[in-house]
Amino acid sequence: MGLRLVTLNLNGIRSAADKGFVQWADEAGADCMGVQEVKAQAPEVLGRFDRIAGLQGHFHFAEKKGYSGVGVYTRKAPSAVIVGLGEAEFDAEGRYVEARFDSARRKFSLVSCYFPSGSSGPERQAAKYRFLDLVLPHLAGLAATREFILVGDVNIAHTQADLKNWRSNQKNSGFLPEERAWLTRLLAETGLVDVYRRLHPDATDACYTWWSNRGQAYVNNVGWRLDYHLATPGLAAKARAASIYKDRKFSDHAPLTVDYDFAL
Repeated sequence: MGLRLVTLNLNGIRSAADKGFVQWADEAGADCMGVQEVKAQAPEVLGRFDRIAGLQGHFHFAEKKGYSGVGVYTRKAPSAVIVGLGEAEFDAEGRYVEARFDSARRKFSLVSCYFPSGSSGPERQAAKYRFLDLVLPHLAGLAATREFILVGDVNIAHTQADLKNWRSNQKNSGFLPEERAWLTRLLAETGLVDVYRRLHPDATDACYTWWSNRGQAYVNNVGWRLDYHLATPGLAAKARAASIYKDRKFSDHAPLTVDYDFAL
């Protein structure tokens, strides 16, 4: 018995479906999936994408059409679903959904989260910092009360090993010193574990999960590792294997799959 958990930034669920995402999900054997950048609202999802590969979807849609949005797909029905962080600015953007699986033996949450990008300019970078200030204490509080795995697009490459051209990106959003220091602080203060790095501590070129659409970034594997499984320590210790799927391209991100030695 185990748990196969996938995370993928879809860059639009309709676009990803047109490129084969649903067929791949049927074959992937996941027990749960976290997805980000759904880029659709309920009318476009319900009845078409609310159930994929035998998994039921639970969503936090953005108010703005064609923007952001996250989802959690689960085989087992959650005991509760929490939508949003309780902060209007980011809840309007559809960035956080948490499926809870509580029983007499365990309190467990699966979180799908889409961190803001600051690459479009100073205003969005400032919003990204506000989000980081909001989400760290939230996750610290969660870690103090229950086991959980957060999957998602964190939009931060943590170390030099996590992107191809780290020297030329030190002043670019996603690899700023302040962002990287925040991620270091998150792991230190919450005890959360970067599961991929636990399993593949020395991976470089093989670790990337996102490639720019500019030039030949994907073909030349000029990528970044932006997609994570962040788990409380006991669950991270149960991670057995991690893989990044690159045979077909559904998005500008690749699916990251981790197999855990526990079941819901």
